[in-house]
Parts: sequence; structure tokens; C-alpha cells
Amino acid sequence: MIACFDIGGSAIKGAIAYSPGDIRPLPKVATPLHDFDLFASSIERIAADGGADPASLISISIAGVVDSDTGKITCANIPCIHGRQLVRNLNKKLQRPVLVANDADCFALSEAVVGAGRGHRVVFGVILGTGVGGGLVINGKIHEGAGGFAGEWGHGPVSATLAGNPPVAIPRYACGCGQVGCVDAVGAARGMERLHHHIHGISLPSTEIIAAWDAGDQAATRTIDVYIDMVSGPLAMTVNIVGASIVPVGGGLANSTALIRRLDEAVRARILRQTNKPLVIPAELKIEPGLIGAGVLGLMEKAK
Repeated sequence: MIACFDIGGSAIKGAIAYSPGDIRPLPKVATPLHDFDLFASSIERIAADGGADPASLISISIAGVVDSDTGKITCANIPCIHGRQLVRNLNKKLQRPVLVANDADCFALSEAVVGAGRGHRVVFGVILGTGVGGGLVINGKIHEGAGGFAGEWGHGPVSATLAGNPPVAIPRYACGCGQVGCVDAVGAARGMERLHHHIHGISLPSTEIIAAWDAGDQAATRTIDVYIDMVSGPLAMTVNIVGASIVPVGGGLANSTALIRRLDEAVRARILRQTNKPLVIPAELKIEPGLIGAGVLGLMEKAK
């Protein structure tokens, strides 16, 4: 068994992983944001409370990116670890082996090993929620990429300036990553809301837009048509590049199976590989996929 964690800006969630199918959550604690020693000791205490061996491996899924060349993590929402060589620092502080992986990568790994991607060689896990992200798993292993970046299809100036039928002009919105015209700026939940306001001059949360669309509202239907047009093109291009045979989708927008079904139809109409089988599908693991992915990652490392 190993101790595994899913760490974000608000909470540290821990679990004890006995096997990929047997991962038992532990009580979560608030994430210490400004004190690295307290951050490390919180991890150590949760592992000890779960009964993990003091020398055993710790595996962490985190809302940040670790540069595979320098070991430094980019994690602005947890200032005490931002810019640190996190694995090295935790190894020294905890006196035990530590693995750290991006949370979207862990989501993709969990889907590839115990979720919707079982049996598929290339799995591209997509996040559609407060942000647009992704992770790539090939032959059961996370593909990290240069600088720790891979699967980040939500960033880069590729969003369309005309979308929908009939076409509507879409501004190239600024993105939080510092670029302009990213899919993240129109494809995330806030992006859907931005599109609805741009087209109709009305501000609604994404949940209400989707509910109105489900009920047949014409304005919401127009927004969803534009949204699908804008998101499906970059996703289809990504599928063509990575060769994924399955694309599980997590995040808040994936709670709408109808939305993911529409996205799947649009993506399959735009990719080179012709298939009648669903490609873009809701993720199977609705509860703590990052934690499960961290557990799977650690167990795989332990088994080497």
C-alpha cells in the first residue's frame, strides 16, 4: 500500500491505495499556502493517520506543472511551493520517496487504467470546467512532454473568430495564461458564459445556459451551437495529432451528457479517422479522479 494525495489551493485530500481498484480516502485538511514546513508536515500526518509505512512512497496529484528538466513546480495558487524543486524538497523533508504529477495527467491516468479508457493504447483525458486542460496517456504511462507540458490543448492562440451557423463574430479574448485567443477563454465554464453574453447581452451561469438549452430555449441553443463549433475544431485537431482512440471528459461541464454527446458528434465529423463509435465521452470516475490517478501512479512506481 501507499499514501496518495490530491492537492489544490483549498484542500489536501489523502488516501491509502492498496490496489488501483481499492483506494480509500482519508479526512482532508486545508492546504497551508504560505508555510512549506507546515505543508510537508500535513502530508506526513495524513499518511501516518492512514497507517502508511513511514518509509513508503508518497504519490501526489497537484494543480501545478513540474518541469521535468529542472524539477521546479509552477503552482501560483500555493505560494509556499511555487518555484521549488518540490520532489527534492519533499524527499529531504519527509525522508521518503515522493512522486508529483499534474492533476490533469492524473485524471487521464485514472481513466486510462480503471475508467473509460481501459483497453485503449492512447487515451487523451480532457477537462472542461473552470479551465480547459488535458492529459495524455500512452501504453498506460503519462506522457509528460518538454517542461512538463503535454495535453494542454486549451492554450495557444487557436480559437476561431467566426463560429456558429450562421456565423457570429467572436473576439479573441485574453486568457489567464497571458496569451490571446486561447480555447480556455471560450471553452471553459466562464467561456461559455462569455459567449452567451457576447451573443445575447445576457449574463447567466453555465449551469443555467445548459438547463435552458435542454429545455429548448432558442438563445441558449444558439450559444451551445457556437460553443460546440469553437471547441470541437481544436479538440479534433488534437485528436488527429495524438491519435487517441478515446477521449474521456471530466470537469463541471461534463456533467451534461447531452453537451458531451454533441461535442463527440462534432469532433468525429472533423477528424481524419472515421468511426461510428463514441470517441469523446463523459469520464467514468466522477469522484476524486485526481486522487485515484495519484494512487495508480504510485502503485505503478512501486511495482517496478
